[in-house]
Amino acid sequence: MANPDIVIIGSGIGGATIASGLAGSGASILILERGEPLPATPHARSTRSIFLDEHYRPKEMWREAGGAPFNPGNYYYVGGNSKFFGAVLIRYRKEDFSELEHFGGVSPAWPFSYDEFEPWYSKAEQLFRVRGTLGEDPTEPFHSIPYAFKPVPDEPPIARARAELKGLGLHPASLPLGVDIESWLKEGKTGWDAFPNTGQGKIDAQTGPLAEALMDPNIRLETGAHVDWLETAPDGKSIATIHYTQDGAQKTLSPKLVILSAGAINSAAILLRSPSAKGRGLANSSDQVGRNFMNHNSSAMLAIDPRRRNDSVYQKTLMLNDYYLSDGKGGKPLGNVQLLGKIDGNMLKANVKTMPKFVLDFMAGHAVDWYLMCEDLPDPESRIMVDGKEIVMQWRRSNMQSLEGLTKVMRENLRACGYPIVLSRPFDKRTPSHQCGTVRMGNDPATAPLDPFCRAYDHRNLFVVDGGFLPTSAAVNPALSIAAQALRVADYLRKTELAA
Repeated sequence: MANPDIVIIGSGIGGATIASGLAGSGASILILERGEPLPATPHARSTRSIFLDEHYRPKEMWREAGGAPFNPGNYYYVGGNSKFFGAVLIRYRKEDFSELEHFGGVSPAWPFSYDEFEPWYSKAEQLFRVRGTLGEDPTEPFHSIPYAFKPVPDEPPIARARAELKGLGLHPASLPLGVDIESWLKEGKTGWDAFPNTGQGKIDAQTGPLAEALMDPNIRLETGAHVDWLETAPDGKSIATIHYTQDGAQKTLSPKLVILSAGAINSAAILLRSPSAKGRGLANSSDQVGRNFMNHNSSAMLAIDPRRRNDSVYQKTLMLNDYYLSDGKGGKPLGNVQLLGKIDGNMLKANVKTMPKFVLDFMAGHAVDWYLMCEDLPDPESRIMVDGKEIVMQWRRSNMQSLEGLTKVMRENLRACGYPIVLSRPFDKRTPSHQCGTVRMGNDPATAPLDPFCRAYDHRNLFVVDGGFLPTSAAVNPALSIAAQALRVADYLRKTELAA
């Protein structure tokens, strides 16, 4: 097989979206995906299969630095982790692009402004057919193009929760979602948050940009292709060869451009495993590859009223950003609050093994379920390392005071709304959905592996386009920001590397 012009490693949000942005360019493009398409089986809508039996979790183990192995919960399918995402496609706030002081330290500025990035957010929202509305959220930044689709409607218990929060003087707003709600419910009466998308209900990386990209006959997808390492040319200034394993065979490719989109942790691991002159991996003259790992500080919060049943099917339509830019009293930022998909007894049983199932069923049936999310700040000692084939995680969580503050104020608010029981539980490292920062972009090659267009400073034909490039985690879901940057990088490649 002739070598393609471009190889994209990974078909998640970053890889699939940059492929769609390069469609029609005339370049021959091969997408290497280590997983296979997600099969449609009864497991896909079974909370017992997903949450108790952990049917979809990979068999791999990572290791804590100096500690025990753990099962990380990354997903390896065509479409990557987005096959299981909550379909929240929300912009970072304008303030997130500037230096911002938090309780736990300073969140650094991006290498460009929100205003420069805004058109790409709009393009990404169109690509993922995002449903939302403007004017409800006081932190909402400027949109040059309104949402093309109306928001997913609140179910009656959630409309009541929205009204209760408004009654406190707060500003609940509709979550921007990539969900075709009619298609989703036609395939099964469940939520979508953490459920695999085996049909067309969620606009994920596969059903959105990848489907569009593969309409170009010059773009192909190969599955079961596990990239092991990259090899440079003799001068070290470019990537000469991709080494990967497929069907037990060792294979190589030598494209003109390499776009690494394997996810923040796996992209860093591929670079760190790759041989280099100084022995610390590729794209790493800054010694920052694998460092600055961030994964959000987050908790689940259940607001329970034993007198009122919550019969919502999907629930996840509401967010609250009143505490995003300050604590509500003129202090530092706390974070974002949004609904979880509707939980049930099986989901609770996965976390509370000792409590009888009938008690958990009652709790779930009378709860409104929230997700509290706060910014995790970049720290060079919060890092991903490799030990042979093993991935080693040293996650040093920061800014936990924000999560404590957000938990406290939301507990007070929900009790004021009439929920006498409010329970919360933090998420841990087994919930990897918002990994970012491990191969960050920046203006200074001494402190960042990538330039503002995600090109590696050390190897001019290598780009890293996934959550790894994010210089900050902000306090919102990262998918739309990854997609927007992927479209921006694709446009840059068309004008530079692919220009006739």
